[in-house]
Amino acid sequence: MAIIRVHTTQNVTLEYETASLGERILAALIDYAIIFAWFGVWVGLGAWAVSSAGPTKNTGSKDETAGIILLVIIALPYVFYHLVCEVFFNGQSLGKKARHIRVMRLDGTAPRFGDYLMRWLLRIFDSGMIAVIAVAASSRGQRLGDMAAGTTVVSVRPRPAQATPLAADLAEVARYRVVFPQAAQLADHDVALVRQLVYQAQARGNYELLHETANKVKALTHIETDLPDLPFLQTVLRDHAHLAAQE
Repeated sequence: MAIIRVHTTQNVTLEYETASLGERILAALIDYAIIFAWFGVWVGLGAWAVSSAGPTKNTGSKDETAGIILLVIIALPYVFYHLVCEVFFNGQSLGKKARHIRVMRLDGTAPRFGDYLMRWLLRIFDSGMIAVIAVAASSRGQRLGDMAAGTTVVSVRPRPAQATPLAADLAEVARYRVVFPQAAQLADHDVALVRQLVYQAQARGNYELLHETANKVKALTHIETDLPDLPFLQTVLRDHAHLAAQE
């Protein structure tokens, strides 16, 4: 899998692993299973309603109206499923959430509505084997919609190396450059708690916990930054470890 490297304004390099083609296919299969389940439920309900009503006279217009309403109920989720999910679930459809992958801009920031809209609009031409071939051929794992929107799909599954996350690499202490000197204000018990919370949030994919932890750290240290929550917390803890080693 390719690695997306993003250099932030805080002189921090972030690395993201692009989602594999297999993971994206599995996520798509889960999404289609959900859509077809929705389709099956409403078709079953419609068939049951028709059979329960029995033969009646002069109901042609009513049946036609009911059929149109049923068609709209079935079609709307199919048409707008990916757009709505990605906008409201932080770049993840239900299938992507199940496979721990999500949409991200190539500059490391969260996609805007226009980016999600562009990806959705190009699904008309960019689906099935066309999407598979595009993702396989792209060095950044992009389908046509991603190329147009400047996005890709990355893995948010915790890496094995993160099983004991954020511990300082002693071999790099000498050349490490502190990004947030305010990290020295954190007490040792605060740092231990933050490490535990970050590990739990990564393991469970709990982005709300990451966000709350990041906000608490910012309140304690008065740090202002536009870094995403996880890279911010990782950087603060590395800074704290480095500063503590210099005392």
